[in-house]
Formats: sequence, structure tokens, C-alpha cells
Amino acid sequence: MSQDAATADGLGELRRLATRVLDEVELAVVGKRDALELVLLGLLADGHVLLDDYPGLAKTLIARSFAQVTSLGFARVQFTPDLMPSDVTGSSVYSQRLGDFEFRPGPVFTNLLLGDEINRSPPKTQAAERPFLVVATQNPIEFEGTYPLPEAQLDRFLLRLSVGYPSADAEWRMLERRLERTADEVELAQVATRADVLAMQRAVEQVHVAESVGRYIVELVAATRASPRVQVGASPRGTLALLKVARARAALAGRDFVTPEDVKAVAVPALAHRLILRPELWVRRVRTEDVVAELLEQVPTPPPEAEPAAVRSHPGR
Repeated sequence: MSQDAATADGLGELRRLATRVLDEVELAVVGKRDALELVLLGLLADGHVLLDDYPGLAKTLIARSFAQVTSLGFARVQFTPDLMPSDVTGSSVYSQRLGDFEFRPGPVFTNLLLGDEINRSPPKTQAAERPFLVVATQNPIEFEGTYPLPEAQLDRFLLRLSVGYPSADAEWRMLERRLERTADEVELAQVATRADVLAMQRAVEQVHVAESVGRYIVELVAATRASPRVQVGASPRGTLALLKVARARAALAGRDFVTPEDVKAVAVPALAHRLILRPELWVRRVRTEDVVAELLEQVPTPPPEAEPAAVRSHPGR
């Protein structure tokens, strides 16, 4: 099999599995396909995701559902002010049977870790996290007993997104499904395995990025640093994050090449949380998301290029 054919097969399998995963998760989280796709992009790009939204908007359910349908090991840590690093990483405990210290791993030793209300514990605890994937949640309306997430830690989240309230139709479908199943818990099928997830991540690495698109990514990030509204712009880690998520989005769309539209679609969740605005803008309620959206309008979009040879050889995709 040629390299082009192998790439096409890998990306075709990625799209098939990803669609099944999203369809299954959407049985539990109704009417939020766009948000679910962003979480899946974070998983495919092997990065952490911060869900920043009001209580009761299915943030915890999203993390648990993705773990369930992909057969990933799942652990949850409820962040509290008295949480210690050892509560996350584990600790060595003396074993009388062995006559020596025995390490008992903490919840961080899993595939998908839910950090629930991550801003309720001190930064020293959060620095101990080293899992495969963190889906963290925080509540933006409560300030008592919370700690602002350090900018350096925010920068380590690949994406930050909000779920938002459902539409009236979606909320009714949620009620309708609850009535039909006669139970609170939603039973989801395992439609993919851990090996499948790893294979999908490898397939994303086959997605082509033209130099013009790569330079467009660089120019967008550079614009965040040059903006007069921004005190601190996105770091090179943000440039890499935008590249990774754009490639994952292209793969999810069934393409083995990134377009400028892929970059634009993920720029806000990939970059906005990495910016620090000038203090005088806080009282004017300017959001970093608004700044990134404005920069997308200002930075010239590169002209479309001819599709890569690998794509032309598989016109049905």
C-alpha cells in the first residue's frame, strides 16, 4: 500500500470513529455538537481542555461521557482548598506486610482525568498534574474560596471553551429522553477503544499543512502580541496549539490538508485564554475572545492553494 493510500485509510477510519464517538456522546449531552467537537479535537490533538461555564451545563457529564464511549480509564478529582499534591499524584505508604514503603498511585494515573472546579485549590496542587488528558471545569460566577488560575497554567490548556445553554428544542429533547429511559443515568455504549484513540492521534499527524497556512498561523499569533489592547500575547505554545487543533479539525472533516478556515474555526478557543488584556480594558468588559475575533478580521487570509497530491489521488474524499 502506498503512503498516500495508508494516509487516506487512516484518516477515513478517524472520521468514522470520531463520528460514532460524537453521536454516542450526544445521546447524553443534547444539542451541543459544536462544543463536543472541540473537546474531541482536544483529545485528538493530545491536549488538555478547560470547560469554563456556569453550573449545570453538563461540563462533568461531557468528560465522563467521552471516557465512557472511548473505553478510557477515568478518574475525577474534586478540587478543594485543602487538596494536597499527594491527593492527586498518590503517595508512599509503609506496608507492614512488605516491611517497606509502597507507592499507592493517585487518580492522576488514568487516561482521562476530570479536574472538577480546578480553581478551588491552590496552584501548588494543580502543578502536580501529569495525566494523559485533563478535562478541567471551572465556574465563572463564584469567586469566594477560589484562586485565579496562573497565566502559565492556563497556557498549558490546549483549548478553553464554554458549553452554553441549550436551545429550547434541545432542552425539550433532553427532557424527552429522560422520560423515556426512566432513570437519571445515561448508559452509553463503548464505540472506540484506547488503541483506537491512539490510532486517531497518529492519523492527525498525517495531515498536511502548506507553508502559507503555517505562516498564517504565525501571523495570527504575532498579531496578539502586537495588539494595543493586549498586555501579553500568546506564546509559541499557543502557535503550536493552533497548529495541532487545526490539523485535528481538518482530519475530522475528512481532509488530509489544513485550510485557513480550519485555523479560523479554532483560533478563539485555542488562543483567547492565553492573552492578558491591558488593565484599563477590564472595566469596559472587553473579552479576550473579542480581541481574537477582531484579529481574525484584520490578518489577511492566504489565498487557496491547489490540493496536495495525496488529496487529488483520492477525489472521493
